[in-house]
Amino acid sequence: MTAPIILEEEKIDLSDQRWSDGVVLVLFWVLAFVVFLQFFTRYVLNDSIAWTEEIARFLLIGVTFIGSIMATRKQSHIAVEFFYRWIPRAGRRIAQTTIDLLTTGFFIMLAVFSGQIAGRTRQMMVSLDIPKSTIYWIVTAAFVCMALYSAWNTWCHLRSGTSKLIDPELHADQIRAID
Repeated sequence: MTAPIILEEEKIDLSDQRWSDGVVLVLFWVLAFVVFLQFFTRYVLNDSIAWTEEIARFLLIGVTFIGSIMATRKQSHIAVEFFYRWIPRAGRRIAQTTIDLLTTGFFIMLAVFSGQIAGRTRQMMVSLDIPKSTIYWIVTAAFVCMALYSAWNTWCHLRSGTSKLIDPELHADQIRAID
């Protein structure tokens, strides 16, 4: 006879969530509804609604880029941590500063480029009477927000002299909360 498996529920911690994260949650559920509606009308009713495919595509773009704002704020974008284990602390600090500055510059550059694309786009969406530039302006705003959060993170890392990559043992609880 084997012992019964005892499962313990982990406590859910939502303390790192902000009101702005709710935008991604709402977009995600609207996307889920639109995709379900597309599936239902196409495969169950055998008469798909024309606008669902295009709107689902644009909602996915919104979820991706607005969700990236949240990832930038939480500093949870992917990073290659393997090399940080073998570099001395001073090298990790230089690498962190370099990465922070490059990331901030990259987001600024992408905000400028996406703003230029949005300004040049004159097409309308196929299924709805909305300019496609609206999507590009949302992407531009997302890159601006990512650049601002990235600049703030850079400032915090420079001021405190530490980060999750520089001193992972000091931030172990935060790192586990993200995983």
